[in-house]
Amino acid sequence: MRTPLSWLAGRYSLGARSVRLAALGSVTASIAIIVTGGIVRVTGSGLGCTDWPMCTGETLAPTAEMGMHGAIEFGNRLLTGVLCAVVGWVIITARLQEKPMPAVLRGGWAQFWIVVLNAVVGGVTVWMRLSPYIVAAHFLAAALLLTAAVYTWHAANAAYAHADGERTGAPAPLAPAPLAPVPLAPAPLAPRSVARIRALSTALVAVTALLVVVGTLATGSGPHAGDSSDVARMPFDWTGVTVVHGVLAGATLVLAGALLSVLPGDGFGAARRKTAVFLAVLLGQGLVGLVQSLTALPSLLVMLHLLGAALVWTGVLQVHFTVRRARPGPSDPLGDGGTPLPHPRGASTYV
Repeated sequence: MRTPLSWLAGRYSLGARSVRLAALGSVTASIAIIVTGGIVRVTGSGLGCTDWPMCTGETLAPTAEMGMHGAIEFGNRLLTGVLCAVVGWVIITARLQEKPMPAVLRGGWAQFWIVVLNAVVGGVTVWMRLSPYIVAAHFLAAALLLTAAVYTWHAANAAYAHADGERTGAPAPLAPAPLAPVPLAPAPLAPRSVARIRALSTALVAVTALLVVVGTLATGSGPHAGDSSDVARMPFDWTGVTVVHGVLAGATLVLAGALLSVLPGDGFGAARRKTAVFLAVLLGQGLVGLVQSLTALPSLLVMLHLLGAALVWTGVLQVHFTVRRARPGPSDPLGDGGTPLPHPRGASTYV
């Protein structure tokens, strides 16, 4: 059955660069929705709109009497509409490619349905009057959206590099080049070493995910409940949960350092660079977390810590995806340490 996207794909096409930019836009928007959610929480605007999907029982938008809190909460809801538009553009650009991009298209549709899920969880959060457990689920749904966005971005970069390599392939020389000494290539990495690197990368993602989850428990046990009224908190000792959170941060730092130390330069150059950047972001995030814990959690530092959490999660996913698709050898024609995504001959899987 032909769909509107199938009809458009038969008449128009977009360059590979467009889908790469669209995917980067979805990552940016996913990080922004996490930060604005933090702004809602630290300003006590979580119940600025007292109902969902309407802002009140009678109006879609906040009234003047609801003041700043209503405007902040409603603005956060409007950003969901912007996010939908960005994700929709990812899907359209991926579909309107001369060569299919199945991984990018799957990632775009995954983002769409996660946006829907997160909107529903946000509505339940309002209905449950900011239950800390539902608030934590709301944040984790936003992190799931960021996961899908980063996967899509990574897949779009691989597809773009593949298309660019085909477009700028070097022509055959007109005359034989003079003979020159050929340097010996380094020995290929043993399969067991590659498996160890990938296992370490997987462990790094798992520990970072646990770090993020425990972070929601620290948030749910501490202040900044999201509203100025009396909101129930999680029945955990905030100091104890924060210590566990710090220990997990240290374990993440150790794993990242271990991964960087075993990554070879040949074939894993991009993974090494991304791991180094991840380490720098993680250290900065740890510094912000330590300072905010020692200074009674000021609102500005809480928002910076939320931004840092989004950047840390983005970074560890970038490291993992790059390691998984790296070629263990001296040659890396894509220049990004990854192999191109497969392009099926048929287009029957597209909508």
